Amino acid sequence: MMFEPFWKKMSDKYNVTIGGGDLMSYFSDGNNVCWFLEPELGAAIRRLHGVVGNAVTDDRYIVVGTGSSQLFQALLYAFTTPGGPEPVSVVSSAPYYSAYAEVVGFLRSELYKWEGDAYKFNKKGAYIEVVNSPNNPDGTLREAVVMNRTGNGNGKLIYDFAYYWPQFTAITGAADYDNMLFTISKCTGHAGSRIGWALVKDKDIAKKMTEYITISSIGVSKESQFRAAKIIEVVCNGTQNVGSVKSENFFEYGRKILSERWQKLRETIQNSEYLILSKYPQEHCLFSGKLVETLSAYAWLESKDNTKDCNEFLRGLKIIGKSGKICGAHQKFARVNLMCREEEFNQFIERLSATRGKGFINGH
Repeated sequence: MMFEPFWKKMSDKYNVTIGGGDLMSYFSDGNNVCWFLEPELGAAIRRLHGVVGNAVTDDRYIVVGTGSSQLFQALLYAFTTPGGPEPVSVVSSAPYYSAYAEVVGFLRSELYKWEGDAYKFNKKGAYIEVVNSPNNPDGTLREAVVMNRTGNGNGKLIYDFAYYWPQFTAITGAADYDNMLFTISKCTGHAGSRIGWALVKDKDIAKKMTEYITISSIGVSKESQFRAAKIIEVVCNGTQNVGSVKSENFFEYGRKILSERWQKLRETIQNSEYLILSKYPQEHCLFSGKLVETLSAYAWLESKDNTKDCNEFLRGLKIIGKSGKICGAHQKFARVNLMCREEEFNQFIERLSATRGKGFINGH
């Protein structure tokens, strides 16, 4: 919702109209591996990555999904079908995105099972490692762990690049991995459209992913794809300063807001007796040509007292966070979303400011 004002300014110029007789068929392109991918969206995705420079799209199949969450499940299916004597272990380095564990365990599948922190995984045999970079919840840049730590070369890798966009982090190069996930919800803020995409190198994996989505939802909403293609066009035109209607550079807009929010948050936390805020190194960004700092979508807060539950402390301040415990970390950590509306962020800062000079609420 942080991006809502930008898109409200654009709405009169880039409204989408869909007629009652439009987009009625299941099929979009029967010659494509992902037969329900609208050609306009596929072209828009390739253009977007070319403009930003954050991922290689040459020699890649695009598989569209109902958000990257569905694509994550589709990759799990593709990697583990038809199955073996034991479920394949799925890991991610802690602190990890809590939904990974929820998704993997939801169906109690015989194909795969959640094994938690990649740093603690030491089993032989097949495994799947999810690399989320920049990472949710702590904003750090990540690489694969298991292979480098144990030498186990039997793993499959999923690179979740939901936040690898210029408003959040330096674009240090075009990611060039076999299986990469992206989502429009973090790229442009349009979470309600439920559009994600995977860039997949192996045709058979792309086919299996398409099979999973076909079985689970018989494709992906064409209305959402049509809207997403138009939104991406706005972003690209604004970035390249092309098109009949000139628009603001969306990524610069997003980075400006996040920079202001992080500055306010650091000023609020710097003299706190109770909380510590993550710090990030600066890196050269190929997109902007500048030395930039990571501006995470989330504040990864830490209690100075290791015996205290940071999330419970925030609850005492009427601040909704996510406990570090469900992210595979210690209870002294908590995640708070910074991508809210301006009035909500200001209220968050106000509630944090009101605690200076006070002890932990209700003993927490």
